[in-house]
Amino acid sequence: MMNFKNLGYLFLLFPFLSFAQESEESIVKGKFSGQLRSYYMNTYNKGELKDFTALATGGHIKYELKLKEKLTFGGAVYNSNNLNIQDLRIPDISTGQLSRYEEGLFDRINLDNKNIFVLGELYANYKTTQHEFTVGRMKIISPLVNPQDGRMIPTLAQGLWYAYSSPKTNKIQAGIFNQIAPRSTGEFYSIGQSIGTYGSGRNKNGKPSLYGGNTDSDYLAIINADFKITQNTSVEFWNYYTDNVSNTLYLKPKYQVSKSFNIEAEWLHQNRINNGGNAIDSLSYFQSNSSDNFGIKAAYDWSNSSLSLSYNRIPKKGQFVFPREWGREFLFSFQKRERSEGTGDNHALVVYYTNTLPIGKDKLNLISIISLGHQWKPSVLDPILNKYAVPDYTHINLDLFFDIKKWKNFKPELLLVSKFASGDFPDNPNFYLNKTDLFHLDVILNYNF
Repeated sequence: MMNFKNLGYLFLLFPFLSFAQESEESIVKGKFSGQLRSYYMNTYNKGELKDFTALATGGHIKYELKLKEKLTFGGAVYNSNNLNIQDLRIPDISTGQLSRYEEGLFDRINLDNKNIFVLGELYANYKTTQHEFTVGRMKIISPLVNPQDGRMIPTLAQGLWYAYSSPKTNKIQAGIFNQIAPRSTGEFYSIGQSIGTYGSGRNKNGKPSLYGGNTDSDYLAIINADFKITQNTSVEFWNYYTDNVSNTLYLKPKYQVSKSFNIEAEWLHQNRINNGGNAIDSLSYFQSNSSDNFGIKAAYDWSNSSLSLSYNRIPKKGQFVFPREWGREFLFSFQKRERSEGTGDNHALVVYYTNTLPIGKDKLNLISIISLGHQWKPSVLDPILNKYAVPDYTHINLDLFFDIKKWKNFKPELLLVSKFASGDFPDNPNFYLNKTDLFHLDVILNYNF
């Protein structure tokens, strides 16, 4: 359901009305854009465990009104419609669990809602050569808070965002947000209420986590600074301060060894703020005092291809936790359809190969991304270090993007995912369903205009 509650930016609609009758000589420029999207998803689970499938159609339509060269007003409505090829309200019999991926195409909080409409963007933007201010509802691009394009409706945020770019390619950004619309939901929530709209796993006592709807947090503050230190060395810095919950610092230095070869490192450090979201320990979201995540990556590019090898390590002193509702974790070891969030004492090793293959003369570019990874997890019986009870697993992805020259606006994608459990753990279906020993398929048809 479209929700205008607590929306203080309705004044942004006024320019649409005020300038609607301007002449052709007017300085006002209006532009429509959008996307039509159909998304088919299927998960084949192990043995007699239930398979899940879903088909969604929808997209978004956006209108921007530009005044002169500096001031722009914009708005976008996002939509997802459940074509109901399977009733996702019916759980797997042996575990009592619903789908993990398929329900995310819709409003997972209310699967009875077959048609979602969200006023996802509504903003004013003022931009000069070096400075840019945006206020309202918008998309945010960052390593941990981002639109994450793996569902029908992206994650969106409401607040204020500032960006500065220097002539020397340095960049500074900062923002503060009071509401977030997580993907796979149908509305905007306060920062605290948005945490827990996804699956919440177990608390440190092994009981179901209860922080959903019980997290007290009023705002999220983000700071970013990208600096080029030398011709070959750069550093990317991010800091996420979640009021009353946690502070997450992310640092990523990069060294360009040659034109084709580069080395990157990353360090993510977290500290609990106050009581981690709730004074009652069993209702708290951030239960560790602190956590770290270290990574290193080497990448080599040539002609139309690239190859990278990455390693990430989360020490056992605390879980790495960050709201899954807010975006993908673009860490070195990330692969689509799984995360390292929710674990401590974790090792991850991932190889990526990317290739662009021209097919026919100016007919088609086939872009393929192949990834092979392995995650060494702590015991599934240890809720302190393994929040979601995921065993060791090997993860293989093949992601294909079709760039068709004659149909420039048509952007199909095919994603194939396999995950295989390994190691010694109890033979319990809860450690397999939607986690490991599965095959997952996405067929996505996008038409951009």
